[in-house]
Amino acid sequence: MKPVPRALYALILLMTGIWGANYVVAKAALSHFPALLIGPLRATLAAALLAPAYLVVRARSGRDDAWTARELVFVGLLGVFGITLNQVFFILGMARTSVAHAALLIATTPLQVMALAAARGQERITARKAAGMLTAVAGVGVLHVGDAGGRGATLAGDLLVFLAAFCFSLYTVFSKEVTRRHNSLTVNALGYVAGALAGAPLLAQQSLGFEYGSVGAGGWLALAYMTLLASILCYLIFYYALDHMPASRLAAFSYLQPVIAAVTAFVFLHEPVTLPVAAGGALVLGGVWVTGRG
Repeated sequence: MKPVPRALYALILLMTGIWGANYVVAKAALSHFPALLIGPLRATLAAALLAPAYLVVRARSGRDDAWTARELVFVGLLGVFGITLNQVFFILGMARTSVAHAALLIATTPLQVMALAAARGQERITARKAAGMLTAVAGVGVLHVGDAGGRGATLAGDLLVFLAAFCFSLYTVFSKEVTRRHNSLTVNALGYVAGALAGAPLLAQQSLGFEYGSVGAGGWLALAYMTLLASILCYLIFYYALDHMPASRLAAFSYLQPVIAAVTAFVFLHEPVTLPVAAGGALVLGGVWVTGRG
C-alpha cells in the first residue's frame, strides 16, 4: 500500500474533531427534538443533499458505474446498519448517558473493527493486540463500577452507545469491499438513501403531532451541524480514507474523540471529568493504542 499523504491525515483529524464535538451538539439537539426523530431526520436530510450531488457528478464525469445486484443489496444493508441504526442508537444513548461515557465507548470502535476484521480473515489478532483489548475492556469496567450513574450516565444509555459503535464497526469492515470499485461519493449517497428509506416509517411516526415550527434557531443549527458536518462531510472523508488505508488504522483515530468530547463537554455543559472517568479513559485509550501498535 502506498504511503498515506499528509493531506489525508489532515482530513482525518478534521473528521475526528467534528465527531468529537458532535456529542455536545447531540445534547443540544435533544433539547429541541424527540430522540427518535433526530436519527431518521438527519439521515433523510443528508440523503436529500447527497443524491443530487451524486447525480451531478455522475453526469459530468460521463461514467455509468455498473452495480451488481449483490453490491446494491450490500450498500443497502450498510446504510441500514452504518447510518440508520448507528444514528438511532447513538442519539438514544446520548439521551441516557454522559458525554464522557459515550465518547469512551465509541473509542472501543477500533477493537470491534479488529475483531470483525479478524473474523473475516482480513487481520490477525496477535498477543499484543489481545492484551490491548483486555486493557480496554478493563477500562470500561472501571468506568462503570467507579462512575455508575455519574452525571446522568446509565447502563442502558451506555449499552445503546456501544451498539451504535458496533453498527459503525460493521459498516467500517464491510464497506471496504464496495469502495474498491466505487468512489466515496457514490457509496455514501446510496448508503444514505438506503438509510433514509429504512428510517422513513420511524420519521413519519415521530413527525405526527410534532411542531417543527416551535424549534428554535439553536435546534436547527445543531441539526445542521449533525447533518452537514458530522454526517455528510465526515462520512465522505471516512469513505475516501478507507480506500487509502487499512480499516483498523483509520478507526484508531477515534481514540482522540474522548479527549475532544471531554474538553467540549467541560466548556459547554460544565461536565466534570471524575477520577473513575479519567482512570477508565486512560485504560481504554491505552488499550486501543496498544492494539493499534500490535
